[in-house]
Amino acid sequence: MASPQKTSRKAAGTRAAIRRARPASGRAHSGDAGDDIGLDALVGHAGYAVRRFQLWIFQDFIKTLATVDIRPTQYAVKNVIGANPGLSQMAVAKRLGIERARLVHLLDSLEERDFVSRIPSTIDRRSHALHLTTRGKAALAQFKRLAAEHERHVAEKIGKANREQLLRILACFT
Repeated sequence: MASPQKTSRKAAGTRAAIRRARPASGRAHSGDAGDDIGLDALVGHAGYAVRRFQLWIFQDFIKTLATVDIRPTQYAVKNVIGANPGLSQMAVAKRLGIERARLVHLLDSLEERDFVSRIPSTIDRRSHALHLTTRGKAALAQFKRLAAEHERHVAEKIGKANREQLLRILACFT
């Protein structure tokens, strides 16, 4: 356990960092460059910090996988279908928390690229079983290699131990 003196210094350092990030008035300065704009209570909101981190994550993912033109949600869908061939569209949508209508559009684009095929279900005529095509399986292997590079960027940004801790914390949401 940290000594009271160390804890007090750490808290003072955190408060000083927050003050540097936020003008005393809590208002923006004229000629704002962005960092001068005070965040007030947002500094202490987990949701705000998570959203900003998510933006950084998505931007880096898109940049890292730009050569293959794949988006984070497309990557997630391909992974789930690859790991669970034959799932229905409804099951994929539910597992990933994607609106069914949005998933239909996403699957259309993956099908146009010959990554995914929809096969009429033998159990339910109203449903389709989703499978990766041969091209989709090869592409997913390439996407996974690039996504691993992206994850290395995350570790560089926040530290390897922090990345691992973040994954443990967020595991209850996956």
